[in-house]
Formats: sequence, C-alpha cells, structure tokens
Amino acid sequence: MKQTDQRIDASTVVTRALLFSVMWWVLTDGTAGSWWIGLPAVAGAVMVSVALVPSVDLVWREVMRFIPFFLWHSLKGGVDVALRAFHPRIPITPKLIEYPLRLPHGLPQIMLVNTISLLPGTLSADLDGRVLKVHVLDGSGDFMPELEALEQRVRRMWGHTTEDLPRR
Repeated sequence: MKQTDQRIDASTVVTRALLFSVMWWVLTDGTAGSWWIGLPAVAGAVMVSVALVPSVDLVWREVMRFIPFFLWHSLKGGVDVALRAFHPRIPITPKLIEYPLRLPHGLPQIMLVNTISLLPGTLSADLDGRVLKVHVLDGSGDFMPELEALEQRVRRMWGHTTEDLPRR
C-alpha cells in the first residue's frame, strides 16, 4: 500500500479554527458559557475539515468583495420569490436552462453551484460533467449574463484566470 505525503499547513489549521470559532460565536450570540462545548466542537470541526477538505488558496481580497455581492443578491432573491408567490400579476414561467461551466472541477464548481441556488429566481438542478442545468422562475429573462458574472467572481476568488479555463 502506497502512502502519500500529506502535510497539514499550519495556516490552514489556524484559518479554519478562526472561521469555525467565529461561526460558533455567531450561532451562540457570543454567550461565554457556550465555549465549554464550543471549544471541543470547533476542534472537531477543524480536524474533520482538514481530513476531508484540501487546503485552498483563496484570493481573500476577492472573497471580501464577494460577501456583499452575495448578501445583496440573496436578499434580492428572497424578496423576488416572495413577491412572485404573493402577487398574482408577477409572472412565474419556470424553465430549465443549460449553462456550460468553465470552472475547474472541485471546490470552485461546488461553490458556484451552491451559490446559484441562493440567487434571485434560480436553483441548480443538475450537474452533468461541465454542463449545469439551472431552474429559473422566469424563463423569459436572460440569465446567462448573470450566471457568467457570478462564475467570473467565483473564478477570481479561487485565483483562476480566463486563460486557465476551456473556451465555450
């Protein structure tokens, strides 16, 4: 049996420990008494994430730019869906569209697919190789520019350039 050399980067462990600690702090409203169970939970989450998810090299400047974009579009999506559900004059013409992905396989694609589901009127339905099927609430709209813009943002977060990716 061949053994692979898998080193654990200290910055990865520290970054994930900080991330999971902040998540715990937010989930518990900063309650100091929750840390007696929070510290073992954070330590366990760090160990599991290091074992299951490889180190990633994100462009943190782009991640910080993505957060407000994501929050705004998530809010906008929630309002849009609520208005369509409660207002009979706003059209619901569902359609399944195919979007050819240019992101590499793995975490960048997973992030894109999951993010699409949280944007206005869209839901990732199926990923087949390099083609993503997206369910849209209003099939009369042109979703391709929005999907391309989102893919470009995700690509920049993961440090990929247009030259790295296959042509459409």
